[in-house]
Amino acid sequence: MMTIGLLASANLLPGPGKKRDDAFEFDEELGSLRPGFAQLDMMLEPVLWDEADRHAERFDAMLPLMVWDYFEGHERRFLDVMTRANEKTRLLNPPDLLRWNSDKLYLDVMARRGAKVIPTLRVESVTPEDADAAFARFGTDRIVIKPQVGGGAWRQALYRQGDPWPAADTLPPEGALIQPFLPSVVEEGEYSFLYFGGRFSHALVKNAKAGDYRIQSLYGGTETTYTPRPEDIQAADAILATLDQTPLYARIDLLRGLDGELALIELEMIEPYLYLPHANVVDGINQGALQLGQALKARLK
Repeated sequence: MMTIGLLASANLLPGPGKKRDDAFEFDEELGSLRPGFAQLDMMLEPVLWDEADRHAERFDAMLPLMVWDYFEGHERRFLDVMTRANEKTRLLNPPDLLRWNSDKLYLDVMARRGAKVIPTLRVESVTPEDADAAFARFGTDRIVIKPQVGGGAWRQALYRQGDPWPAADTLPPEGALIQPFLPSVVEEGEYSFLYFGGRFSHALVKNAKAGDYRIQSLYGGTETTYTPRPEDIQAADAILATLDQTPLYARIDLLRGLDGELALIELEMIEPYLYLPHANVVDGINQGALQLGQALKARLK
């Protein structure tokens, strides 16, 4: 029986301290993964990511799937701990891929490699002048400002031309990305395609609650299982093909652009919620969890 560490942040694990309002997603994901992994003689054990390097030798591999606070000022320590843990066991995805994916400048790299990416402007510390430049560059009157290192809509702002400038504590604390607001996020939703071992597993569409644009459950967002068309799969496959290495797990988030085609908004390879309720279940076993476990076991041979 192999033992696999599921790395998580303290605000998801049992114990003292306030839990995230979406901590139920941790319980759901763990509950979906365990039976699939057990089918493959793998036992899944939650571990605080901040202690991963101290416990790594006990595990055959570690997965940083639920580290939902690493970007809140802990990025450097997170990457250091992951590097040290990887010296004692297999960390998947590996530290070099985590480091590359933690900085959303990877979008520029992927665009240069031919991936269809939502237009993005990078700035050191976002200012009203940066917003004016983005309005002119994108030909829009609404933009989304997000941290260069972030996730889950943390310190992210929707800004409309002419509105009062957002408060500093609602904007990215350091480097920022500016993207045009695409109406499709509220009219159609954001698509997520899950890949394990480089193979497509399942897809869904995420919709914001009325009056919002953020699609995370933390802000009232909901999800619906989506059966992708062949051209959708081709678009997602093409994005994954631009990478130098095949990740163990990846979530490709797409929005429909003004040209009617799907474009990459983010590629999540560190701590993506896997939305396993939208994968098939056969004889009580989640097939997405089983596919992830099979891909992991193949890498541990």
